[in-house]
Amino acid sequence: MSTPPIQWYPGHIAKAERSLLEQLKKVDVVLEVRDARIPLATRHPQMRQWLGNKERVLVLNRMDMIPAGVQQDWRAWFQQQDETAYFTDANHGKGVEAVSKAAQALGEKMNQRRRDRGMLPRPVRAVVIGFPNVGKSALINRLLKRRVVESARRPGVTRQLRWIRISDELELLDAPGILPSKLTNQQAALKLAICDDIGEAAYDNQRVAAAFVDLWKELAEAAPTVIGSGLETRYGLSPSGVTGETYLAQLAEHRYQNDIERAARQLLNDFRKGLLGAVPLELPPAAIAAEGRGNPEERAEEKSGEHSGVQ
Repeated sequence: MSTPPIQWYPGHIAKAERSLLEQLKKVDVVLEVRDARIPLATRHPQMRQWLGNKERVLVLNRMDMIPAGVQQDWRAWFQQQDETAYFTDANHGKGVEAVSKAAQALGEKMNQRRRDRGMLPRPVRAVVIGFPNVGKSALINRLLKRRVVESARRPGVTRQLRWIRISDELELLDAPGILPSKLTNQQAALKLAICDDIGEAAYDNQRVAAAFVDLWKELAEAAPTVIGSGLETRYGLSPSGVTGETYLAQLAEHRYQNDIERAARQLLNDFRKGLLGAVPLELPPAAIAAEGRGNPEERAEEKSGEHSGVQ
């Protein structure tokens, strides 16, 4: 399918980015939230530049949408990069307490430095940052133990920055989803579209659904026990031996009166709702290193692409 590249950069982004960078000067701890299904594609390349030496807690949300074994593999891989990954299911509150404790521990380090300089301790200021629709607002509501910010399974809900006091010890800044101004890696952009981590106006459903099937086949070949047979189980059609585009056409003929657009939307919605099983779209690149094809972190950067901006 020949369609324009996936790009999404709504008009409010530049203003939101300027506000975020200004507020970052006041922040002690950053909670960076990524999509556990695509931890590399939802890594913003400017994050390290923006944060400098600030303390950071890495949160991989939607842990319920990938197998437990894959969580362990990612946790081990991040440890190799000297990072601790905290897995959460913010919608149901799983893993959130560990994130809260990690943020408070980092905040206490900040206050100890203040005490060492003869200054009084103050509430820790934290910000929740991540791509659109990765679960930032749901995480904040769980940290607060009440619904304070609007949360929905669609990108672009949060449009303004606001400070929220969690307790006498912790204040949180809810920020709009960050998104690169130009998506130079279209493989990463496709994953964002498949996972609904980018606005629907940015892409063609049929192209993305076909690409999803092709990606499913690649991953199933690399890790068949991880990916499973959710497509065949749900639709009665095996993707083996056909392209994603052909599979989509067959699905439309088989179930949707040859309506390919309807088939594409249903396929994507079923994946996003977990109806095809717990299926990761990225696996830790450690296997690439094992095959002698380069350093895992370099390959990870290669796969995630050089993105840069804010939603």
